[in-house]
Amino acid sequence: MIRGNIRPVATARNPNLNYSPDRLVSAAPVEDDSSFELKLRPQRLGEFIGQAKVKENLAVAIEAARSRGEAMDHVLLYGPPGLGKTTLANIIANELGVHFQPTAAPLLQIKGDLTAIITNMQDKQVLFIDEIHRLQPVLEELLYSALEDYKLDIIIGQGPSARTHTLEVKPFTFVGATTRAGLISAPLRSRFGIVLRLEFYTPEDLRVIVERSAEILGVEVDDAGAIEIASRSRGTPRIANRLLRRVRDYAQVRGAGKIDLPTAQAALQMLEVDKYGFDEVDRKLLLTIIEKYQGGPVGLNTLAAVLAEEPDAIEEIYEPFLMQIGFLNRTPRGRVATQLAYEHFGIVPSRRQSSLF
Repeated sequence: MIRGNIRPVATARNPNLNYSPDRLVSAAPVEDDSSFELKLRPQRLGEFIGQAKVKENLAVAIEAARSRGEAMDHVLLYGPPGLGKTTLANIIANELGVHFQPTAAPLLQIKGDLTAIITNMQDKQVLFIDEIHRLQPVLEELLYSALEDYKLDIIIGQGPSARTHTLEVKPFTFVGATTRAGLISAPLRSRFGIVLRLEFYTPEDLRVIVERSAEILGVEVDDAGAIEIASRSRGTPRIANRLLRRVRDYAQVRGAGKIDLPTAQAALQMLEVDKYGFDEVDRKLLLTIIEKYQGGPVGLNTLAAVLAEEPDAIEEIYEPFLMQIGFLNRTPRGRVATQLAYEHFGIVPSRRQSSLF
């Protein structure tokens, strides 16, 4: 059985909190995903499925930078986890034909860390910093002049004898990624010439991704099987690929090795992932609001306490998709379950609850 509990653990990606890989449908990256994702990750913009507006904007910016022989404008990519921000950053470097330097904001602890990276960059290369909203303020201030003037101000010495030395750095393209764009400071945000939001994927786009991944993995999948996996993937390629792996295992052990509709349905039922991509945790969250708090509104901290989860986990991992498909609303007074949520569980709302819709 796939358990739904999430344990807060410190990681390099997020030193304060991340989420245990117990949830099959969590969009947060886990260690088991890394080598698998590398094989499936598209390398060129033409191979990247979905996000048409984002791709169009990037294609124009990349071509303009190449034609001028200059570094591309700095790019901010934001949106829920698992939608391809890191992949797009790598694609930008590949399309420009330059070196790609990835890191994550929680890994940068002192000025020397960031200074070493920036001063060693090659001409026009791409510097990618994930979770940019977690960058320490002192390091963020160090970035300003590097992004704007390609200069780095470093302080030599201490006390009265300290002096500022300015280093020239080679022009580069900075790509920042975040799931919490609202936490990025205004001065840092103003340094990005291109700001792009990644949206949840359509089932049709995810079907194409599943079929492409299945081909790379050498497993046969028909259209019906692919769309079944895609429709339960919460609009997220990372989840679609993760479900494909589990369904592939089921097909090889209990099926004929091919992923068709009956095989996909049986595998996903065993994994307790329903037709909306909900697992035990999602169902528990919605039922808590409906049954314990009469549909809401209920405050985030109260909900977190009842579910024994971290508020960040609810706000960053669970809620975006539930809101996107219309099962949950955020109001000034708290979270409210919608009529779709009641219908999904076959619960008839009371008269008071109906008035909230």
